[in-house]
Amino acid sequence: MDVSIAPLRAWDDFFPGSDRFARPDFRDISKWNNRVVSNLLYYQTNYLVVAAMMISVVGFLSPFNMILGGIVVVLVFTGFVWAAHNDILRRMKKRYPTTFVMVVMLASYFLISMFGGVMVFVFGITFPLLLMFIHASLRLRNLKNKLENKMEGIGLKKTPMGIVLDALEQQEENINKLTDYISKVKE
Repeated sequence: MDVSIAPLRAWDDFFPGSDRFARPDFRDISKWNNRVVSNLLYYQTNYLVVAAMMISVVGFLSPFNMILGGIVVVLVFTGFVWAAHNDILRRMKKRYPTTFVMVVMLASYFLISMFGGVMVFVFGITFPLLLMFIHASLRLRNLKNKLENKMEGIGLKKTPMGIVLDALEQQEENINKLTDYISKVKE
């Protein structure tokens, strides 16, 4: 598999005027998810730079707790990916991808709370993730964004964020299944 790093997008494209941001339609989960996934793929290098800056600032202020938090999260995530080869866990990950991510985060929280430094972890690692999610939810896609995502979707390009989203099984068909299920429950 040939992995390529997505280019750093211009900052005026990443943070354009307010006309390129809009509140997502919370009633249409599929459309909202498509916007988030598309923006995560398109702006992945910008998100990495912003996260690295945030983590560096927090790491500078509290280096030991930041390193400890990062190690614990990586170990827990690696453990869950390794355990995902178990059929029961694999089915849970496919049926409930959000639950899988939440379990990883909760397990990380409990492990770090045993060592201390929970607030450093919460702020240093999850705050950049929250900022990424908010930006990806609010940022409207442009034509170039849609074209890049189609190339990623049909396999012409493979990027690190695409690999992570595939590992978390955040493909559009899985979200469509979730949307159909929610619609049936509402009826």
